[in-house]
Amino acid sequence: MAATLFYVHDPMCSWCWGYKPTWDRVKQQLPGNIALEYVVGGLAPDTDETMPESLQQNIESYWHKIQDQLGTAFNFDFWRINTPRRSTYESCRAVIAADKQGMAEQMIEAIQRAYYLEARNPSERKVLVDIARESGLDVADFLADLDEADTEIRLLDDIAMARRWQVPGFPALVLIVDDQLHHIAVDYKDADKTLAEITALLK
Repeated sequence: MAATLFYVHDPMCSWCWGYKPTWDRVKQQLPGNIALEYVVGGLAPDTDETMPESLQQNIESYWHKIQDQLGTAFNFDFWRINTPRRSTYESCRAVIAADKQGMAEQMIEAIQRAYYLEARNPSERKVLVDIARESGLDVADFLADLDEADTEIRLLDDIAMARRWQVPGFPALVLIVDDQLHHIAVDYKDADKTLAEITALLK
């Protein structure tokens, strides 16, 4: 039986950050016969424009909501010391570029820590390069891969795949078993429910 679990996400998605502790437990307990792949859904396209104040307030309110509901830590200084842009595609490319060095998961987690705990702005390329360096990536290769045509192709392919699968938002879990697609419910607090649903579909 061929089975692959796809984690559809954006490294700058606050609900993905909120889900991280439960997702880590899901990953640790996945059956050994399931392949795991990451799909970057592309939350917000490239822009140099400053995020409107009203949107900044809305997103900050989401952070408070996630913190209240899930106990997730956030550094709200981000909104005071940065010039936020509604732009996540570059951080998605950074994950793809890191994946070429076998370090996609490390890059996702490093971007999340930088953004949500250290109040750094992953919409800025300089920040992403610093994160890559701190994570032990080959920075020259990382920079080259950020601008490679195949990185952009994979980003657009991933976005198209997420849309084709009609995922309701990020994070999302899609399990494909013998070419049959199944949407797996994301429970932000209970890894066991997710694992039970996956296990049932493998029988």
